[in-house]
Parts: sequence; structure tokens; C-alpha cells
Amino acid sequence: MISVVIPAKDEAESLPELCDWIARVMIENGLTYEVIVIDDGSRDATWETLGAIAARNPNVKGIQFNRNYGKSAALHVGFQASQGGVVITMDADLQDSPDEIPDLYRMIAQERYDLVSGWKKKRFDPLTKTIPTKIYNAAARSMSGLKLHDFNCGLKAYNARVVKSIEVYGEMHRYIPIIAKWNGFTRIGEKVVQHRPRKYGYTKFGIERFVYGFLDLLSISFVMRFRKRPMHFFGSMGTVFFLIGFFITLSLIINKVYHNWFLHQTVRSVTDKPTFFLALVAVVIGVQLFLAGFLGEMMTTSNPTKSNEYLISDKIRL
Repeated sequence: MISVVIPAKDEAESLPELCDWIARVMIENGLTYEVIVIDDGSRDATWETLGAIAARNPNVKGIQFNRNYGKSAALHVGFQASQGGVVITMDADLQDSPDEIPDLYRMIAQERYDLVSGWKKKRFDPLTKTIPTKIYNAAARSMSGLKLHDFNCGLKAYNARVVKSIEVYGEMHRYIPIIAKWNGFTRIGEKVVQHRPRKYGYTKFGIERFVYGFLDLLSISFVMRFRKRPMHFFGSMGTVFFLIGFFITLSLIINKVYHNWFLHQTVRSVTDKPTFFLALVAVVIGVQLFLAGFLGEMMTTSNPTKSNEYLISDKIRL
């Protein structure tokens, strides 16, 4: 069975057409399926529209958030609720084509990919959006080592083991392929998919997403590398700073002893030299970084999982 997970915010106009389109593709290809739509705090009639769709198509299910939590939270909840062996995500704005579903399913089920990311090679977006997207994707490729052209494409396919093993939170939906790779799912492919012009409504993302996206990339790169071993990062940096401060101080002391005892020259006290205070700052920073790594190790040991409060109390099933 295929689970189609669709985050939606204020998409009452597009949902009927999208769900009918998905149903038509599934029937034509003889595929069993479920559609899980997550209403992410919509202010329009999205939830009522979804109820009407579910009344005539029992394969459509809904989950409603009481407020807007963001796309990552919606995807995470949808992943946990999915029952299919293959999970496909797409946006609710009709810019992703359901006609791509059979090929994406085949790549997961037959070609044994863990994850297949869509690539909107031809986009119907203005240059103010496409140029920053290219820069962002180039940075993501460089930092992650994944040779994908479109990390943030909403149209993706997953083996169910992937979505049940990873945790998506904050704004990390942009980096699901990176998260999957760091969790051991290395068979990651790419497929050129159709990008359609927006038919209804307006985009829910502004230009600030590129700034946040780059910051999130730095965050995910750091977290994925060092979340289980924070001492490796903080301890290494702390050791470097401590040794720099220690050797600077040692050189100042040796220099003073040499001039006083061997050259019989009077030199300024070690504590009167500006270099000594720079060395002292380096030692203090080194000790603090080492302690940060030690505390990080303790926190990792005592709290290995992240709490997601929206998973417990703030959703309504349809």
C-alpha cells in the first residue's frame, strides 16, 4: 500500500481536485493507497472540505492541528500515522503532479531505493526565487555530500522504514535526505518531476526561508555529526584553546627566567604583559568548551529522545 502524506494550510480550493487526481492515478495503476492530509492550523475551510472529501472517499484521512506548527511537524505526524510500505509526500497546492506517483513507487518498491527526491528541473517561479534556490541547493550538496539538485522539493518517496526511523522537527523538512543519510539510509535517488504553476491561493513561504534555510543547514550539519558525541567537538576545541593559552604562558615564563637568570636583565613581570591576558582568556575559553562538551555528553546520555508535545495533545483525527 502507498501512503500519500500531504501537509496543508489554507488549501480548501485545491484539495478536492488534488484528492480526485490522486484517486484516479491509483485506480488506473491498480494501486492500493491511503491519503493522509494534515491541516496545519488553516484559517479557511480546509478542515470542512477535507471532511466532505473523506465522506465520499474512505481512503482519505485527516489530522488537524489546533494551530500552525509548520511543515516539519505536519510531516512528522503524517509519517507516524502512515501504514503503507511506501510513503509519498507532496504539497497541497497542485504544483506537484500525482502522475509521478507510479514511477516513484516503482523506484522504491522495485529498485530498492530508501528515498527518492523529486527534482523540479523546469520551474514556474520568478528569478527572485529560483536563483536563491540554486545557491541554497549548491551549499546543501557541498556540506552534505548528497548529489541532489532540489533538496526542498515537496514531492518525495520513502521506504516506510525511513519515515519510521527519523525525526523531523523545527524547519528540518528541507533536509530529510540529509537526516536519512545520517541515519544509515544511503540508497538515495533523484527523479525529474513536473512542476506546475500555482492554480489557487498563494505561497505560504517568504524570502526569509532562504536565510532560515541556510541557518538550518548549518544546524543540521552540526547536530547530525556531533549530537551523539558532543565531547568530540567541544572537547577538541577546548583542548586547542587550552593548549594555546598554556604554551603562551609557558613561553612568557621561560623568557622571563632566561633574561633574569642567564642574561641578568630586568624584564617586566609576566602578569604585566598583554600577551599573558590573551593566554589567560584562551585557557578560560578552553576550560569552558571542555565543560560544555562534558555537559552535552551527560544530557545525551540522560535524554536520548526529543520531546514533541504536538504529537500528544494538539491534533484531531478525522
